[in-house]
Amino acid sequence: MPLRDAIRRARVLVVGDVMLDRYWFGDVSRISPEAPVPVVHVTRNEDRIGGAGNVARNAAALGAQVTLLSVAGRDEAGQALRSLLDAETFTVHLHEDPAFSTITKLRIIGRQQQLLRVDFETQPGHEVLAAKLEAYAQLLADCDVVILSDYGKGGLTHVTRMIELARAANKPILVDPKGDDWARYTGATLITPNRSEFREVAGSWKSEAELADKAAAVRASFHLDALLVTRSEEGMSLFDAEGAHHEATRAQEVFDVSGAGDTVIAAFAVALAAGGSGVEAVRLANRAAGIVVGKFGTAVATADEVFGEEA
Repeated sequence: MPLRDAIRRARVLVVGDVMLDRYWFGDVSRISPEAPVPVVHVTRNEDRIGGAGNVARNAAALGAQVTLLSVAGRDEAGQALRSLLDAETFTVHLHEDPAFSTITKLRIIGRQQQLLRVDFETQPGHEVLAAKLEAYAQLLADCDVVILSDYGKGGLTHVTRMIELARAANKPILVDPKGDDWARYTGATLITPNRSEFREVAGSWKSEAELADKAAAVRASFHLDALLVTRSEEGMSLFDAEGAHHEATRAQEVFDVSGAGDTVIAAFAVALAAGGSGVEAVRLANRAAGIVVGKFGTAVATADEVFGEEA
């Protein structure tokens, strides 16, 4: 069966920090008399689904059956996020924490350039995280692959237990990591750091051979089946039991790299869930990422865009 058709049967569970990406667009024509900063006359605004929600959108855009599990607050941003999620085709389990401020990233854009980002966030409470972990255990049975999308906002406090449960259920677990404490990701099937994130954990390298050695050491240290390092203009490299596989970058023009990591892990996961090999999965992820970085803001690569390139 062609990979595109097999993906339609793939069931993906996405868990992690979902957030609201807000954009205020405007014109910049002068500098403020109060401080040496531009004055932005806001002319329009746009809300998008970000974080783990963008991972879910990318997996669904490729045709997979997707379930999203996360936390939001009982605030205006949470209401806006729910409205956006209601319009999506995937299943959403959004646990509500009244004391939690829905994670929001406000970007102010002038002349197609990001001038400022303002973040709003708090940590979710123990009770809502416990309820989410219980829901996760129940949802595992109905998925083919698990994506844990960690933005370091507290939504994956129980990530070690989540990996244990998925392993016990014989489900592949893909993790988009945050920070340099990878011990909590021990036992994951695949981790997808970018170049700088991998360097934080493994140290720098001067050659491809040294990079491969460091990848092997990290895989052994954290009992990972594979490691996918995204390397910006250098493409991406998959390290697994069969060795190293490198894919050169496919982006024709880079407009915005925000959310590209979401696209990579989503595309890799749907290919894996569809029965594809690691090499097939990284090729799909590379094609999808090359499309998304040519778009503005958090965006998706559709099945038509990705598989159309093969026609």
